[in-house]
Amino acid sequence: MEELTTIKENFIQIINGIVKNHKISHAYLVEVNNYEEDLQYVTSFIKMILCDLSYDELKNSDNPIIHLIDSGNFPDIRVVSSDTSVINKSLILDLQKEFNNKSLLDGKRFYIIEEAEKLNGYSANTILKFLEEPEDDIIAFLLTDNRYHVLDTIISRCQVLSLKNDTSTYHYDDQLLDFIDCIIHPKNFFIKYNYYVKEVFLDKNIVKEYLENIENIFITYMEDDSQLNEEIHHLLCDMDSYQLIHILSILEDEIPKLDFNVNFKLWLDSLFSKLIGG
Repeated sequence: MEELTTIKENFIQIINGIVKNHKISHAYLVEVNNYEEDLQYVTSFIKMILCDLSYDELKNSDNPIIHLIDSGNFPDIRVVSSDTSVINKSLILDLQKEFNNKSLLDGKRFYIIEEAEKLNGYSANTILKFLEEPEDDIIAFLLTDNRYHVLDTIISRCQVLSLKNDTSTYHYDDQLLDFIDCIIHPKNFFIKYNYYVKEVFLDKNIVKEYLENIENIFITYMEDDSQLNEEIHHLLCDMDSYQLIHILSILEDEIPKLDFNVNFKLWLDSLFSKLIGG
């Protein structure tokens, strides 16, 4: 049995929470290390959604849907891939045409686009129309080995999940360190509130990236702090386990809200209030 890394455990924890709380997004961008190996986690997520089970419960379930998926005979999953350097518009049009028909099983349908960074201007515009007006029974999974190679317009319409096992996804820039310091020492929030609202957190994508980085850093610190650099480690030493868990709980609740049509300013005010204990 594969030994789970911290990031994979975090991924499983997140998808367990999504299914348990019935907070299913219409689109996910999943950052992977290896397409063939990590596709199993995406497939498990689909099984969990369809069967309303946790990741661990899948192992002992005899639900026929699981067997259909494992045998490659589940009719409502479509995988889009390209052997060339781009995903052509025609592939996306074929996908849309297929999904205009009703589900054969009258349930949720899924499409997986491998190497989403290959979506060029034409195919990206086509998939955007699909993502912008999602149907309740259609869920997209866009896979990439580097989210920063995917068009921003696509990322903004997806909930980003990561299976990447390297700390390079943690951006140890001064701004991130400063924001973590504000979380740890709430009085600094009052001093720098206007700076973050007016100059840093200008849209949902920027905030989401910050919070997802911080969430991963905090979980890594709790599980294996040797993966973090000295500066981050020094900052987090000021926090006790209760404070860490409390902040992680807030982030787990708040990040998914950005996938819905929330009032961004009110959401941001509420987030800051929760982080400083208001």
